Amino acid sequence: MSAASSDSAAAAAKRPIEPSIAGPSPPAKLQRPSHPAPSLAEVPGDAANGGEAAGVKSEEMAGALNPRAQRYLVAVEYVGTRFSGSQQQPNQRTVVGVLEEAFHKFIGQPVSIFCSSRTDAGVHALSNVCHVDVERISKRKPGEVLPPHEAGVVKRAVNHFLQKNECDIMVTDVRCVAPDFHARYKALERTYHYRLLSGSEPLSVFEKTSAWHVPENLNVQAMKKACSILVGHHDFSSFRAAGCQANSPMRTLDELTVTEVFPSMFFPSSLERSEMESSDGTLVYSRTLIVESSGKGSDASSTARDGQEFGKRLRHRCYVVTARARSFLYHQVRLMVGLLKSVGTGDLTTADAERILNSKTVTAAPPMAPACGLYLANVKYDPSV
Repeated sequence: MSAASSDSAAAAAKRPIEPSIAGPSPPAKLQRPSHPAPSLAEVPGDAANGGEAAGVKSEEMAGALNPRAQRYLVAVEYVGTRFSGSQQQPNQRTVVGVLEEAFHKFIGQPVSIFCSSRTDAGVHALSNVCHVDVERISKRKPGEVLPPHEAGVVKRAVNHFLQKNECDIMVTDVRCVAPDFHARYKALERTYHYRLLSGSEPLSVFEKTSAWHVPENLNVQAMKKACSILVGHHDFSSFRAAGCQANSPMRTLDELTVTEVFPSMFFPSSLERSEMESSDGTLVYSRTLIVESSGKGSDASSTARDGQEFGKRLRHRCYVVTARARSFLYHQVRLMVGLLKSVGTGDLTTADAERILNSKTVTAAPPMAPACGLYLANVKYDPSV
């Protein structure tokens, strides 16, 4: 997405937030707009893993009833651990609920926010996208409609109020879009990443809510073969959880890959740094830097610790599964990762992966991966946005 910003927008983005911009604190009870978001029953599209429901018009038109309002496209990142998912739920802390509260404090009136992709409790987002309509009303002259806020001002102001929350959500980008632009139905594709940490050593406290710990070694080559079976246009009923509201289980999976990467909590020693850097200073990944787990219990762990400096933890091997498609079924990504993990540990074969896909029933699939390792990475739109 691209958007040109004027000099005045740049100047406004540098100014501190004034009371006139921030607006008053909201009343104790937020009042919902006259055009509420449709219930899940009204939206037969995909739920937790994002998706597109062609032909649904009620949500597409929601929020576009006020011609004086400016529609903004808002990208947000969040740690999903303390959220009960992205969608509004009574008496629960949700991504939409926190964002709507921040916007309310900013403009002094309630708004409705519509997400491009819905995420479950515990699922993270590197970039989820939503849209919101904002009518800028004068604080000094109630009823007078002012020109819309610049996108940079919206970003700074909303983040100002989000920082007073749990500091686990932030607006990363804002664009002004047409009144009929819908964050969900205009999305061209969605990309998810899933992190797995392999090794017998218990997970660090820094990783417990950000990856799936697999004690066994993983056969990456077998996992890659299983990925090739799932890529393409298929009936993904075997990877469709109960409660999915999509009209059809047919989906086109454009990409499914597994890659070994550096663990995120990786602080190399001086020796490791020298082994990782090539002559031109670029990073070179060496598998010998990460101690492999034997997966054979405490005795093997004790042997591996021989000669290790006291207090230093053994490292896990980190793998990232990437899934990309226009839309996904409910829990599709986590169910596919559950299958890939089982293939990687040897509990299933690549032939089993094909059999499970062709069975067209979710009862044939192994347990799905936990929410903590899943990240909504990107939602792609037409470059002209």
